[in-house]
Amino acid sequence: MAKQTIGIGAAANDGTGDTLRTAMDKCNDNFDELYDLDESGQTDDYTLALTDNLKLVTVTKGTAVTLTVPANASVAFGVGSVITIAQGGVGQLTIAGADGVTINSYESANKLVGQYAVATLIKTATNTWLLAGNIEA
Repeated sequence: MAKQTIGIGAAANDGTGDTLRTAMDKCNDNFDELYDLDESGQTDDYTLALTDNLKLVTVTKGTAVTLTVPANASVAFGVGSVITIAQGGVGQLTIAGADGVTINSYESANKLVGQYAVATLIKTATNTWLLAGNIEA
């Protein structure tokens, strides 16, 4: 579901905005989406999809595995998109950018530190992401 905007009308009490009930229903739906973190379980190399925004992507594998952040031309995440990533298995998870994608992180770290480690990707510009969390180089 996409964010629902409350219609406030052109002027106060002009009758063109949403009713109070409709407005509060939209508020509830927006909060439900924000706080109901869905999980996307993966078992092999994986490229993020638009549906992964605001989700927990858990990659579980016994050997090394790569999660790829696609270029904006392929998957147009909005600036401000947030994706949480977890390493579910013992295979180390590496975060890689597709051609043209920059992933900024402390000391250029791009691997989760081990099983059950968690990191977050935040899109900061068209093809630029910030990676932070339990990561190492």
